[in-house]
Amino acid sequence: MTQNNAFVLGLAMFSFVMTVIWGTPLLRVLRHFKVGKIIRVEEPDRHRVKMGTPTMGGVMFIIPVLLLTGLLNAANFIGLDIIGTSILVPLIVLVAYGVLGAIDDWEGVRGRRRGEGMSARTKFAAQVVLALGTAYVLKYLLDVPDMILPGIQGEIELGWWYVPIAAFIIVSESNAVNFTDGLDGLAGLISATAFAAFGGIALLQGQIFLARFCFTIVGALFGFLWFNVHPAELIMGDTGSLSLGATLAVVALMTGQWPLLLMIAIIPLSEALSVVIQIGYFKLTKGKRFFKMAPIHLHFELLGWSETQVVQRFWLIALLAGMVGIGLALV
Repeated sequence: MTQNNAFVLGLAMFSFVMTVIWGTPLLRVLRHFKVGKIIRVEEPDRHRVKMGTPTMGGVMFIIPVLLLTGLLNAANFIGLDIIGTSILVPLIVLVAYGVLGAIDDWEGVRGRRRGEGMSARTKFAAQVVLALGTAYVLKYLLDVPDMILPGIQGEIELGWWYVPIAAFIIVSESNAVNFTDGLDGLAGLISATAFAAFGGIALLQGQIFLARFCFTIVGALFGFLWFNVHPAELIMGDTGSLSLGATLAVVALMTGQWPLLLMIAIIPLSEALSVVIQIGYFKLTKGKRFFKMAPIHLHFELLGWSETQVVQRFWLIALLAGMVGIGLALV
């Protein structure tokens, strides 16, 4: 077990170094092609300084994770059992949702729909199709646990309901992390904490390969945060946020402990719920707002919190939630 833990941490460090090394060349490329963020008119005035900051930064951590996991998987062909083939599923999800997000980002900054990105219906439809396919593979090819609840012995069978439920979780988490991505370092820190928590749960379950994958992502995210902390030199965009949310959901589903997403991913959940509440309240009251602005991190900014205060306080909540989540997994 000690050897496995050391290898897991080693992978995190290696992916961190890989990400940091190639981060500067990537920034040059993005600046050369002028792939810069466009700020919405209604966002707080202090966000104006972010205008033109290179986006599509999710490529920075997706590529190292893809290369490192791919190389380790290729090692199986020469008899080294370093990483399991089951990890190809979350890896494919990471890349597939990353490509979808990259198309959206490109459309928003350089395409015909500049400032808007892909149409919401097209993007949502693509997310649903990818999620349904992934859910089917998890259920009928990988045979992952349907659901495990804290304090209840054994697996709870969901039958055919598993596929639509799992697809809903994947799409919801993908969009929840997307809503979280709005402040320097916020989505990266929250995601890294959540992946570390589920990596710990995977270790407790003996899913060594899944734990290695999780901490490979954690290391890569720390490398990305090297450039993304305030003031950010790079923004992950939908390329990163959609892929992180979907992959986090898949990892949670593979452990069977996906109900713990409600605790471990409490910040993305709150961000998504704030948007739903804001839209619903606006329609019901014919123009009134429940929050000053949604997602909720913008509400706290308009209350007077600085950007770094919001990020640090949200991350503290996420850290405590992750610890509670791991504790519940032991019950």
